[in-house]
Amino acid sequence: MAAINGDLLVGAAANRVQDALYKHVHAFKRRQLALLTKVVLVYARHQKTVQRSIVAVICLGILERLHKIFKLMTAERKAAATAADAASKGKVKTRVGAQLDKQFFDNMKRLVAIVIPGLATREFGMLLAHTALLVFRTFLSVTVAALDGQIVSSLVRLNGREFLTGIAKWMAVAVPATLTNSLLAYLQTMLSIRFRQNLTEHVHRKYLSNNTYYALGNLDDRIKNADQLIAVDIMKFSSSLAEIYSNLAKPTLDAFVYNIQLAKSLGVESLFGIMVIIQMSMGMLRFLTPPFGQLVAQEQKLEGEFYFTHSRLIEHAEEVALYRGHEAEKRTITRRYLRLVRHINRIFRLNVFYGMLEDFIVKYFWGAAGLVACAAPVFAERLPGVKGAAPTSSSISDVAGAVGAGGSSLGNRTRDFITNRRLLLSGSDALGRMMYSYKEIVELAGYAERVTDLLAVLDDVGEGRYVKTRVGKSAEKSLNPDDEEADIVNQRGKQVESEDDVEFIDVPIVSPNGDVLVRKLSFHVKPGMHLLIVGPNGCGKSSMFRILGGLWPVYGGTVRKPSMSQIFYIPQRPYLPIGSLRDQIIYPDCVADMAAKGVTDDDLFDILSVVQLGHVVEREGGWDTVKLWRDALSGGDKQRVAMARLFYHRPRYAIMDECTSAVSMDVERIMYTHATSLGITLLTVSHRQSLWQYHNYILQYDGQGGYMFSKLDPERRIALLEEKQQIEQELASIKELEARLHDLEMERRIALLEEKQQIEQELASIKELEARLHDLEMQVSAY
Repeated sequence: MAAINGDLLVGAAANRVQDALYKHVHAFKRRQLALLTKVVLVYARHQKTVQRSIVAVICLGILERLHKIFKLMTAERKAAATAADAASKGKVKTRVGAQLDKQFFDNMKRLVAIVIPGLATREFGMLLAHTALLVFRTFLSVTVAALDGQIVSSLVRLNGREFLTGIAKWMAVAVPATLTNSLLAYLQTMLSIRFRQNLTEHVHRKYLSNNTYYALGNLDDRIKNADQLIAVDIMKFSSSLAEIYSNLAKPTLDAFVYNIQLAKSLGVESLFGIMVIIQMSMGMLRFLTPPFGQLVAQEQKLEGEFYFTHSRLIEHAEEVALYRGHEAEKRTITRRYLRLVRHINRIFRLNVFYGMLEDFIVKYFWGAAGLVACAAPVFAERLPGVKGAAPTSSSISDVAGAVGAGGSSLGNRTRDFITNRRLLLSGSDALGRMMYSYKEIVELAGYAERVTDLLAVLDDVGEGRYVKTRVGKSAEKSLNPDDEEADIVNQRGKQVESEDDVEFIDVPIVSPNGDVLVRKLSFHVKPGMHLLIVGPNGCGKSSMFRILGGLWPVYGGTVRKPSMSQIFYIPQRPYLPIGSLRDQIIYPDCVADMAAKGVTDDDLFDILSVVQLGHVVEREGGWDTVKLWRDALSGGDKQRVAMARLFYHRPRYAIMDECTSAVSMDVERIMYTHATSLGITLLTVSHRQSLWQYHNYILQYDGQGGYMFSKLDPERRIALLEEKQQIEQELASIKELEARLHDLEMERRIALLEEKQQIEQELASIKELEARLHDLEMQVSAY
């Protein structure tokens, strides 16, 4: 009995404790609810003041941003002035990676002016149409959001007629919406194509004029893979620019329109709170964003290097195969490829982290904030005392305007909540796309910087400004400002167009590395003065031809020469373009140029007959046959085609650089004789004595910086050369006799030394016998 009473007492005490806890919790909830109600009512009474404060904060924020922009522009102007001063003193500060700074906007200003040449252009019209469609799609989205709320509201209120009407309106809106989306995708693709076309044509005008394509790869070291920049980077920049306009303009317009709609329904205060949260999260996201612009620029650079190694292997495949160098080339290609793969993997790893963070903030954090903003006014209206507030506080229905003007019915509440939620989610999606576009902008900055660098180098090369890495003696001299040859690569001479003669006046011959081969070269060649140029390797023969051909700049002095149409260059390895057999003969002319000159296929056949290639026309299937002629013709046939090309153009001067090394002497004699009969003055580099008879002047380099220019008497020079060779042979035989005499003297010395040793041995044996005889005599006398 006592135990039962004890249990009852314990249970009663537990119930009293539970009741007390419930009362305390309930009282705490009532106090919190009362506090929240008080806060809402106080806010309602001071709504105008709060709104004015928010507007003031927004204005101050805008002023602060403008002040930062002004300070940034001032700092960049000072930095530009400092960089210019450093450049004038020879200290060049390089810019590392692509950045969203003033340089980026300058790059974009230059490139946009190229891709959109003016207002009255097709590109600008397409851009306006694209913008109009973007605006139309935004207002369609607002209409769909309101229609979505009406459909759900009719569904909650069980109004079937209104529900079906809403569905019909929804399907009616779907027609222009789908058409708009398709047109936007079409215009974006067309803009990308037009941007690429304009930019590529602009680059081609610079790259394929005045031998810029040659100077870019041989006289300047800044661009190593121009082909990849033109073919790939321009395409990626154009696509990225077209995409960034759509991906940035549409979200910006959406965010602006949606914010206006939300400000009307939720109030400025709620929208301001959401924007504060968004700005804070965007600041954190920007702080944690990897440098995608630098990474993309580096990726494109590594792609170009990897592409270059393969193209280089294709170009030198025969040499590599003969050297059995496939393993070495494989190591080089693999090393470049692994560098590229490691960099791409690094970008992917950074994208994983950045994508997780971005998705969490944009899709979930911002979505939750928007839902709270939509739901807070609805729950605020249900707080005790809010509905029965004084007229001064009746504006709470406007402040907590999720219910709008339709009262507190379930249907209206549902309609307004769904509409606002749809607008908030669309606005969040717009801000998310704006955040995504930040990554696309920094990638665009990488492409823009590489394309702008290409344009800047093309401009410099077109104006004769080159940047070349100097090594060896040239680099040592460049460090000595007192040396006369230190800055010779930056000096320029004069080029004067003459009527029919070629003259070099005190022109320095400089190697691509900057080494001075001949300090001052002077000679004068007139029509009919066939010049033979000889000398050891690396003495400046080819360098002089490149200056004469306009490939290299004149580093000093004066060069007088006819127009380039009167000078024709024939290298040892002729270039055979893509095209028909006819194109190989008339290059660089086309069929129309050939017809304008009055040349027919029969004339071309006569030219081929001169070089003994008439049979090739029938063998290869006619003049219109298109083949890879580099592989279809032998080395000798290629050189004959080059000579036929010379006979077709018939210039005043022909530069012949070992161009008959693969043909027989009989064919060589025919070609040179025919060239002179056409009135072509020959400037020949060759070591073959058989060509001397076709020249009457000689320019001989000694390989030590000196040269000699004089008349050439082939017979006398051959006689002197034979006499020289005979004397050299006699001197060589004398040296052999002297060596034999020296050997005989050495043999005689060795023989005498051996004889001496033999006599000494015999004398030693005689002394031993005498000593033995003396010992015997002593023994006999003792007995």
